[in-house]
Amino acid sequence: MQELKKELQIAIAKIVRKYRDKSITKSADEIGMGKSMWADLENGIKDPQFSTFWRIAEGLDMKPHLLVKEIEEYLGDEFSF
Repeated sequence: MQELKKELQIAIAKIVRKYRDKSITKSADEIGMGKSMWADLENGIKDPQFSTFWRIAEGLDMKPHLLVKEIEEYLGDEFSF
């Protein structure tokens, strides 16, 4: 289970980095998140709560379901907990 969780965290990190078009500081400030938390997320260290995930999607100027779709596509159809 821990390996799958880590795989998901890495997928989130890669997709967030792909779509972030501002500095980490500016992105984090816009949604009221600490810069270090955003950096940890992009480094696959943090596993965000759903409310945080939603704010991150808004910070990337995308709907949360589109962010989830990108992560799903990255992980592939075989990924499952």
